[in-house]
Formats: sequence, C-alpha cells, structure tokens
Amino acid sequence: MPEFQLSTLDVTIVVVYFAGVIAHGLWVSRGKESSADYFLAGRQLGWFLVGFSLFASNMSGASFVGLMGASYDHGLVVFNYEWTATLVLILFAFILLPYFLRAKLFTVPQFLEHRYDHRSRTAYSAFTLLAIMFVDTAGALYAGGLVISSLFPIFSLWEAVGILALVAGVYTILGGLKAVVVTDTVQAILLMLGAAAIFAIGLQEVGGWDRMVAELDDRRMSLIHPRDHDFLPWTGLLGVVLLGFYYWTLNQFIVQRALGARNLDQGRKGALFAGFLKLPNLFLMIIPGVFAILLYPELPDPDLVFPTLAFDLLPVGFRGLILTALIAAVMSSLDSALNAAATLFTMDFVRPLRPDIPDRVLVSIGRLVTGVAMVVGAIYAPTIQHFPSLFEYFQSVLSYLIPSIVAIYLGGIFFKRLNGDGALWAILFGVGVGIPLFILKEVTGLWVTWGLPDLHFTLMSVVMLASSSAVLIGVSLLTSPPSPERIEGIVFRAEDLIQGWDRSRRWYLDVRIQAATLLLLTGLTIWIFW
Repeated sequence: MPEFQLSTLDVTIVVVYFAGVIAHGLWVSRGKESSADYFLAGRQLGWFLVGFSLFASNMSGASFVGLMGASYDHGLVVFNYEWTATLVLILFAFILLPYFLRAKLFTVPQFLEHRYDHRSRTAYSAFTLLAIMFVDTAGALYAGGLVISSLFPIFSLWEAVGILALVAGVYTILGGLKAVVVTDTVQAILLMLGAAAIFAIGLQEVGGWDRMVAELDDRRMSLIHPRDHDFLPWTGLLGVVLLGFYYWTLNQFIVQRALGARNLDQGRKGALFAGFLKLPNLFLMIIPGVFAILLYPELPDPDLVFPTLAFDLLPVGFRGLILTALIAAVMSSLDSALNAAATLFTMDFVRPLRPDIPDRVLVSIGRLVTGVAMVVGAIYAPTIQHFPSLFEYFQSVLSYLIPSIVAIYLGGIFFKRLNGDGALWAILFGVGVGIPLFILKEVTGLWVTWGLPDLHFTLMSVVMLASSSAVLIGVSLLTSPPSPERIEGIVFRAEDLIQGWDRSRRWYLDVRIQAATLLLLTGLTIWIFW
C-alpha cells in the first residue's frame, strides 16, 4: 500500500478549489429572497444541469469510495446497483415527474398530502429529514473524512469530517439550490475525468483487459450470481430495483433537481441524461475496484481503494486534481442533502403552520436548518466505521426503511381506493418494524442466533414491501374511500405519458427515442457482462 504524500502543487489545487466553491456560493447568494429561487433555483433549470446534478449527487462519497471498495470485495456484481437505476429513471420521467411538476411541488412529501392527507406528508417528511441527516449527510461526511484523514494524518477522522461539513455547509447556506446544481455540474465533470484517468492507467498497469480477466476468478467478472451469493444473489435484483426506486424518485435530495426543471420536457430529458451517465460507471467506478484486487491484494480497508489507486498510479499534480474530484463527489452529495433538509423543514413544517410567512424569513429558516443538519450529520458520521463497508451500510439501512414509502407512492398513483388512513399506518408499520429488524439482523446478528431465516437484505426489502402493501390495502379497505376530488388529476392516466412532448422537434430530441436508446444500451451492457 503506497504512502499518501501530497506535493505543494497538489495541496494548492485543493485549496484553490475549496476557495472557488465558497466564492461561487457568495456570488449566487446575492439577492436571494424568493423561496422558489433558493430552494428550486427559480424552477429554471435546463436538462443539462438537471441531469448532471442528479448524477453528481448520486456519485458521492458513497459511490466514489463505496463502489470501488465494494467491487474490490465482490467484483462486477456491484454494477447491478448502477444499471437498475436506468430503469427507475425512465419510470420516474414518464410516470411520477408529470404529477410532481403539475402540482408545483417544493418537496416530495407534498405529493402525499395531495393524494392522501397531511398526516402522511408530515410522517414521511419527518422520516426523510432523519434519513438525510443519518444516512445521506453522515455517509458523505464519513467517506470524505476517511480519505482526508488517511491523506493528512495530522487530522483525525472527526476533524476531517468537521472540515468537510463546514465548507459544504457554508456554500449551501449561502447559495441554495442554484449554487448546488452549478457546483454539482463542475464536480461531475471532474469526477468523470479523474475516474477515467485511473481506469486507463490502472488497466495498463495490470497488463490490459485480457490479462485482468485471465487472472481473476470468473465470479469476479460476472454480473449475475446464484441464490447463495453473499453480496447479491440474482433473487435480490427486485430488491435492488426497489432501493433504486426510492433513491431516484422519492428521495428529496435527488428529486429536488428535477422539481427545479424549467418544464416537463426539460425534467424528463434531465432524468434520462442522468441514466445515460450511469452506464459508464462500469468502467469509471466498478472495474477500477476489480483490477485493484490484482494490484493491492491485501488492503486493510476496501474503502481505501480509490485513494490508493490515485496516489500509486497518478503523477504529482494530477493527484491533487483527483483528490479534488473526490472531495467534489463527497460535497455533491453533502450539499444536496443539506439543501433538501432545509427545503423539507421549511415547506413541510414551517409553511403549513404559518402560511403567510414572508419568503425572506423562509429562506433564513432554511439556512438555519442547513446548519443544524450539517452539525448532526458530522457528529454521527464517525460511527459508520463500525459497519463492514460504507456501501453495505447505505444499502442495508435503506432496505429495511423504505419499502413502505415505495408502496404508498406507487399504490397512490395506480389505485384509487387507497386512502390516508392506510398510508399513515403503512408508514408507521414500515418504520416501527423496519428499524428493529435492521438492528436485530444487520447490527446485532440476533436474528440468525434465534434461528430465524437468514435472508439477504435485498430480499428482506421485498418482504417489507409485501407486508407494508398488505397494511396499506387492508386499512384502506376497512375505512372510507378517498373523495373523487382528492384523487382528481393524481391517479395515473394514460394521457400523462405523452404530456409535455414537443412534436415540432427533431426525432432524436424526442424523449421516447431517448428512453428506448437508454433501454437498448442497458440491455446490451447486461448481455455482454452477464
């Protein structure tokens, strides 16, 4: 394992980047009084910014650090978490996004009030706030803190987390979503360039593709694995899609970019563009972790794969750029989570209580909440080191918590009979049962000790989905149906599939063609690496 030593040039690049990010937040913050400006960038985002920001927010520390670490441990099977996202993004673009934009939502939980009642909205918003602080924010801070504390031994993990939290918090507090999406776009480009350089140089270092394949076990180079696979059996793919559905369509800090789209066409194109950007991650994120098995067979921590590759393979100066890309990736997730937390609190708790509150006060409250979320996430982040890996922490936590949320959103769109009582009890069931199950099975291991079936967490998510759906349907059928006025324009209609299309444009700009192309490329990738 190489020593992590930065030259003066490397450090200068990092410092200049941090200074530029803060300066951009100061510049964007001028005159930001409107809540629509601060939380949704004035609803004027084009497809390019929407797509790159969606991608960059996802390609955070959990991906740059977590995906390479997971592929180092398990091989190409990790890519199943990436290609399934393309299917979910297509579903989001054509099914959910029309309803979200037509209702001019600020937050994803607002949809629940439109479809069910305020109780469901409040319950889910509170759940999302907790998830943002303890999963999204804490995970991003841990990833960045782990790497920075390794590169700069003078900083402990706690101190490195504090530095990241301070910088990301400052520019997010100042500039809101507009500062976030522009910074995200720059960070996504840096991220892809840095990962591409590591892929090209690293593949050459191991002797080329053929030699890498020849020296690795076949299971390391396969996407689909048997039912007894410990990381991801093929039977767990439905659970992976379920996780992706929550992450890409119901997670405020991701969906907020699409809610800021100029119109439905731009939002759809942005979502599909993010799907296209996900496919190259096989080469940018997954395969580097795989060939690192040959280069560094005895790394003490798989989450150190990325910094090890960067500092061992890349020349002085370029290391600083790659470190900047890593910090950029971490901050992309962090700024997104912080801005989402501010939006949720102000729009789902403050505005309903004080509907006449001035916009400038809402913005001030949003900035305060951003700071609080930053502090809470920073305090909790170092505790993640007690889990096997960052990637598995994210996936296993969500597998137990989000199935009930997916059930009420999908059910609410496709089935008219479901009501607010059913939605509320489904959320309470999901959280009340999901958290104890996660602790018993994934944290303490008591579940197996008691002789209960040792189901993979992706299969547990399917079980939780079925159970939550049963509660949702059962309670709804035992109580009064929703009024026709409440569900008008919210339950799925076939004509919504064609809403927002500009028929005057060239064929290749048609979102139907773009979605079909994305499906074709995804299928081709799966077929090649099956």
